[in-house]
Amino acid sequence: MWLREEEEASVSISNSAIATDGAPAIPSRKVAVLSKRQRRMRNALVAYSFIAPNFIGFAVFTLGPILFAFALAFMHWDGSNAITFAGLDNFWRLFEDKAFIAAFWNTVIYTVASVPATLICALGLAVLLNQKIAGRDFFRTAMFFPYVASLVAVAVVWNMIFNPEMGPVNMILYTLGLDPKNMPGWAADRHWAMVTVILFGIWKNMGYYMVIYLAGLQGINSELYEAADLDGANSWQKFIHVTVPQLGPTTFFVTVMLTIQSFKVFDQIYMITQGGPGTSTLVLVYHIYNEAFISWDLGYSSMVSLVLFFLVLAVTVFQFRRQKEDEA
Repeated sequence: MWLREEEEASVSISNSAIATDGAPAIPSRKVAVLSKRQRRMRNALVAYSFIAPNFIGFAVFTLGPILFAFALAFMHWDGSNAITFAGLDNFWRLFEDKAFIAAFWNTVIYTVASVPATLICALGLAVLLNQKIAGRDFFRTAMFFPYVASLVAVAVVWNMIFNPEMGPVNMILYTLGLDPKNMPGWAADRHWAMVTVILFGIWKNMGYYMVIYLAGLQGINSELYEAADLDGANSWQKFIHVTVPQLGPTTFFVTVMLTIQSFKVFDQIYMITQGGPGTSTLVLVYHIYNEAFISWDLGYSSMVSLVLFFLVLAVTVFQFRRQKEDEA
């Protein structure tokens, strides 16, 4: 009996408190809570230690310059002299800058023309190359190659193909009976330069988005097509009523990415036309480049960047809202 009483007493003491010499007793529940908090803090510190290098790099090389550019939009600075406050001078200057107005509308034209055309071409290629055809893997690789190839190399080849005098495209048009006087000047003609740039953008990017659409097509449940066959649907009806709705999330992603990419187009403009002839292919990012690194008007170029940022933000928010409305 006395052994059982002693064990019960020791158990009650251990459950009620943990005492140390000269220190107040700490309830066991509090000890468990403290140890759980310590484990959580330790796990959080481990997680933050993995995130920290990337976040520090992002803060130093991306977030910091972005915030500095926002502040610089309201300043005058040429990169060497002292920074002076400009207020809204750079903003009002936008409405008087003919180059900015031309770049703004050229960017809108490029986006409106290239986004749906690239989307349609990518979807068409994906549907075609999702079929069991001979050489399917080769054609998939060939369509994707322009996206990963060197921009300098493909731009040089593109300029050679569309050369107004010796390019194979104009030679084919001449063979088909087109009058040499009516031959397109392509990148050398202010009326055809934007068309040349748009065609180049479609050709270069459609392979990448084709791969995304291929992934979406392979995720569609085959039972939906079997049910459509039982209902007597033809290929076009299955495409419209099964494939397109099932690819809705993929199409939304592709549209958003293409829109953002089109608004910030720069490299192909730089390699093919340099914004010319005149201002026929001048876009916002190329105008920012000219103002910042040719004219060294860093304050005004930051204001143009700020306008581009809010333009892309507005279009993206609009697309997300439309997507939510369609889903509802």
